[in-house]
Amino acid sequence: MGKSLISKPIILLLLIAVFCLTLIQAQETHVHEDGTVHTEEDHAAEESVSKSSSGHSHGSQSCDIEPMLNYNMSFRIGSVFIIMVTSAIGIFAPIILYRISPPKNGSIRDWTLTAGKFFGTGVIIATAFIHMLPEALERFGSECLSDGWHSYHAFGGLFCMLASFALQIIELAAISNLDAIARKNTEAAAAAAAAAASVHTLNMSAEESADGKLGEKNQIQHEVNHHEHDHTGINEDGHVHSAGFLENQQSLRNIGTFILELGIVMHSIIIGITLGTADNESFNTLFIALIFHQFFEGIALGTRVNDLNCKSWKKPILMGLLFVCMTPIGIGIGIGVRSTVNPRSSILAQAILDSLSAGILLYNAYVSLMSIEINHNVGFRRSSLARKIFCFMCMYLGAGLMSVIGVWA
Repeated sequence: MGKSLISKPIILLLLIAVFCLTLIQAQETHVHEDGTVHTEEDHAAEESVSKSSSGHSHGSQSCDIEPMLNYNMSFRIGSVFIIMVTSAIGIFAPIILYRISPPKNGSIRDWTLTAGKFFGTGVIIATAFIHMLPEALERFGSECLSDGWHSYHAFGGLFCMLASFALQIIELAAISNLDAIARKNTEAAAAAAAAAASVHTLNMSAEESADGKLGEKNQIQHEVNHHEHDHTGINEDGHVHSAGFLENQQSLRNIGTFILELGIVMHSIIIGITLGTADNESFNTLFIALIFHQFFEGIALGTRVNDLNCKSWKKPILMGLLFVCMTPIGIGIGIGVRSTVNPRSSILAQAILDSLSAGILLYNAYVSLMSIEINHNVGFRRSSLARKIFCFMCMYLGAGLMSVIGVWA
């Protein structure tokens, strides 16, 4: 069930991206056939690039393919391994710290992992608001894109909204599927209990008194009710049993964690491509900023991987390696296509992916991380005031640091 649920958002996002890329390619072909020359737009774009080269480097692309002079290949290859190590430390440190032995409440490791968890929540929120959505809006406003993309001013918000709607549908489908499974278990348990009761009734001795028969039936009915309680997880008085409700909650938390990694992975590929295609002037600043960026995102994802409560190391290691490899893969792609990529198509693709990633992270941040883990978490509400203040300060610190890094990356 988990793989099918995760594959649906990936397919949906890819279809949207392919549609938009096809549309912009058709528009660019039409312009070329009319003989329109974009000299003024290209000149304006080059001026904006020269002005922004000292600032945010994600938008530092011209509208035409230009050869890069003095491209330091060895430094970029070295950056692949440096970012890979930094990302690995960020994501595997909280995983190893948690899995060595589960921390006791109030211990130093418990406070450390709690700090990392809420720090990561702030990082994820700031990543969406500071690093993704503004970048998408900026790229959709680029003069390198055709007039069709300038006819509507909110394409970035539109794709962000579509991604959040898609996640809501997926989450609803997951809940409905879990409810159906619980209902089938309840019906199967009731049928088994009824069959056992009928067999027991046939074997009853004829000499049993009416009171005995009545007491036996009451006992059987009690067993049926108790069996139903074990499978549904909800008793008549509203008591929640861990075999039902809590298992469903864990399944939903797992789905949310997988989708969260999807959004982070998409963003990691984008920033890797940006670093691989950056010129020497902006590379150093962007590279240093991305080291901290990947380290903090690794902490954010690693603390959420711990919530999966996996019995083995296999799934946490695979999820960690996926995150570690994505930015280096993006750097490799950037190095390979730096002299052949169409800047217009590249700007559009990054704008769409940034918008979709922002929608994924915002939905997870507010629905899963803040609402469910904080406001609707009985354990958090009953915790001490000092612990609550500590958690919120860690979350605000994570958001603040990622916002500061947004000056350079």
